[in-house]
Amino acid sequence: MKKVLVTKFCSKLLFFVYIMKTPILNFWLFLIALTAACQSPKKSVDINSSNPATENTLLWKISGNGLEKASYLFGTIHLMCSEDALLSDSLIQAIKNTDEVYLEVDMDNLFEMMSALSKMKMKNDTTLADLLSEDDYETVRAYFEEKGGLLPFTVIEKYKPFLAASTMLEGSLPCEQNVAMEQLIMEQATTNRKKINGLETMNYQMSLFDSIPYKVQAELLVKYIKSGDDDDELKQYDELVRAYKSQDLNKLEELTRRSDMGIANFEEVLLYNRNRNWVKKLNTLLKEGSFTIAVGAGHLPGENGVISLLRKAGFTVTPVKNEVVKKVVI
Repeated sequence: MKKVLVTKFCSKLLFFVYIMKTPILNFWLFLIALTAACQSPKKSVDINSSNPATENTLLWKISGNGLEKASYLFGTIHLMCSEDALLSDSLIQAIKNTDEVYLEVDMDNLFEMMSALSKMKMKNDTTLADLLSEDDYETVRAYFEEKGGLLPFTVIEKYKPFLAASTMLEGSLPCEQNVAMEQLIMEQATTNRKKINGLETMNYQMSLFDSIPYKVQAELLVKYIKSGDDDDELKQYDELVRAYKSQDLNKLEELTRRSDMGIANFEEVLLYNRNRNWVKKLNTLLKEGSFTIAVGAGHLPGENGVISLLRKAGFTVTPVKNEVVKKVVI
């Protein structure tokens, strides 16, 4: 039971990347676990172009470059309504046919999940009260206490501001039950007795939130609260889910890159550098066996996306039909 709760909690932390990236704030935020899929149906373009187009699918086959057996790359969304969270037969088959499963982090490792929770706190015993004016602090306090959440505000105010807001996510979604796609993939992996691994550690992911000054995070959080509108949040969430379900990588990349507040300079640390680290690891790993690799779909598209980087590394990355059919219960 504890393991399930921790996994759900960490999923909420990751989904904060999406929910905070609304037009209200209109700033480029982290992409620690975002997701996208394939770009809109356009003719193929040079992968070295600024926005290389791809096929409409979340699932990709990795072959060539001396590989004896193919691996698969899948783009996830870290939290969505349960009725929309389904795995395609193609993805399930990929999991069955490969040796192991790799997620961004090993969410099956309870010890690592618990250890990472301590990394949520700001360094040097900093609290929101140290970063904000008295009025702004009161605004944030009132917001969290009105919304309610997993933890009391006396605990939350010690967290890195962007992570603190992630504790409010579940109540923001337009559904009674939600799930992370990673949870469904983990279930399939367990069913098929596949080992679950992580491309990086949760501690490392938590440390990335130190890349943006706490004061900047706190000030953006205040702006989000002051200008926020629940209807706008739901519209943005709906736009995101529609793009994901239609597997429109172009649209998802657009949603993650909207910015006019100077936050885009953190892309290198929070997105592109991680992509390069993953591909460097995969360059060795893929030659040792076959794997199903599932990462936030926002990491897939673009010149510095995982698909493009794998191709530049010499691998053949081709689209796989990823049709999800809802089963009708009569």
